[in-house]
Amino acid sequence: METSKIIQNYFQQLPFELQLVWILSIFLSLIVVIFVIYLKILRSSLRKKEVLQEESKKRYETLLLSFLFHESDSDNSSNQEIEFIHIINTEINNNFNRKIIIETLLKLKNEISGEIEKEIQHIYLQSNLKTFAYQQLKSKNWYEIAKGIKELTQFKVEEAYSQIQTLINYPKKEVQKEVQLYLVSLFHFEGLKFLSSLKSDLSEWDQIELLEELKYLENQEIPKITDWLMSKNDSVVMFALKLAKMYNKYENVDTLIQLMNHENQKIRLQVILVLTHLQVLDAKSVLINNFKSYTEEEQVAIFKLLENVFEPSDEKFITEHIHSNNFEIQLSALKMLKVININTFSQLLNKKAFENSTVLNFIQNN
Repeated sequence: METSKIIQNYFQQLPFELQLVWILSIFLSLIVVIFVIYLKILRSSLRKKEVLQEESKKRYETLLLSFLFHESDSDNSSNQEIEFIHIINTEINNNFNRKIIIETLLKLKNEISGEIEKEIQHIYLQSNLKTFAYQQLKSKNWYEIAKGIKELTQFKVEEAYSQIQTLINYPKKEVQKEVQLYLVSLFHFEGLKFLSSLKSDLSEWDQIELLEELKYLENQEIPKITDWLMSKNDSVVMFALKLAKMYNKYENVDTLIQLMNHENQKIRLQVILVLTHLQVLDAKSVLINNFKSYTEEEQVAIFKLLENVFEPSDEKFITEHIHSNNFEIQLSALKMLKVININTFSQLLNKKAFENSTVLNFIQNN
């Protein structure tokens, strides 16, 4: 008691500023102690959770492997399947267990191909796991919806098509992306029908991902892309142009020529690149007649196209641009002139007044 009184008297005699410093020091010390205790409890809890998670993973993996590699011709094979699915259905009501079961199935599905992969998908479809994924599609949280779609995509649940395709214009971009990947991953070119009703922009990265999904498909009937080329959604038009180039859609040449007058400069430029790839002669006269109305970038692209389809009758137009201020256009014009009329080109070599003799000499020697 005397000690506490001495401390109290000492504290009261201190100036107010020092009293405040002591109070704050004690308060902060208490906070640090509480925080340290909390961290120790949290760390211990996380360790226990990790241990439990690892044990659960091993248990489910062992159960799954023993089922997958059981004797297929044994009398009790169907009973084993029923028993295994019963175990899953009994334990998936717990979120922790369900997450681990899904992770285990996906891990083995990605590591093992062929019939075993189909077995894993069969287990998913026969159990109640997909029911929870369907429930996520109705969630008010966009991230839950996206997770549900991703899971149904990973396990190739085609029956979810009618519910998922209605989400194509969902406000959150993350959900739209998962919908697009679901449709194209499972239904391939047929899944691209969503382009007709897409209202939001299809980002450059989205387009790359979709094209990657389609890249390795074989024996697939490529749908008509005319409606997408004429879409009011410019990003859909850009994607359709990439399809036209990738799959050599010569039947869309008339539509492509119409698009050369599109109000979007990026689309016009992409159209020229596609026409160049397809080597469309019919586009040449239109491009030459309207050459001055195009941007410099488009004009460069037009000359790249001409390099593939030029004819002697184009000499007048080509000669008009051998003095172009744009180096790429000038270089392209001189290269074509050399092929069309070597005499005219040789005369330029003799004219010391030609401003870019280095380019002339380069083309002459190559």
